[in-house]
Amino acid sequence: MSIAYWSTMDTKIGPFTAVVAGDGAVLASGWTGDVGELTPLISPSLAPGEVKQRRDLGPVSTAIRRYHDGDLDAVADVEVRQRSGAFREHAWEILRKVPAGEPVSYAEYAALAGNPAAVRAAASACAKNAAALFVPCHRVVRTGGGVGNFRWGVPAKQWLLTHEAA
Repeated sequence: MSIAYWSTMDTKIGPFTAVVAGDGAVLASGWTGDVGELTPLISPSLAPGEVKQRRDLGPVSTAIRRYHDGDLDAVADVEVRQRSGAFREHAWEILRKVPAGEPVSYAEYAALAGNPAAVRAAASACAKNAAALFVPCHRVVRTGGGVGNFRWGVPAKQWLLTHEAA
């Protein structure tokens, strides 16, 4: 039975919780104080048998603090572990390469992921992303620059885009 660990910290846009595997890889994260909102997002193939609270998640907690304090690349090297179909997993890897401050449209994201016609699949990859911030789905916007939807709320997405544009 595998054990995962979680921690919630205060950020400039509210509580942020991360769930990490025993080796420190992020399994789920987002702007919530309720770990129960995150655990259902973890792929069944990665779901831990037990989830324990920790005060600090080491490098993951450090990266979260540094990002919110202005070091926009602080989360880039944190390992993330998500499972899904081949396109979605590839799309998540591509999304981690979209630079802070340079949002892309859903159509551009689909093209970056190798299938320009797969705009809906690209949008679905964003919607199914369990590791918000570490897989920066907030960097995908509507064609024309509209913010679009975000699991953690449009105000949070707007804050993130503004934070990264500064």
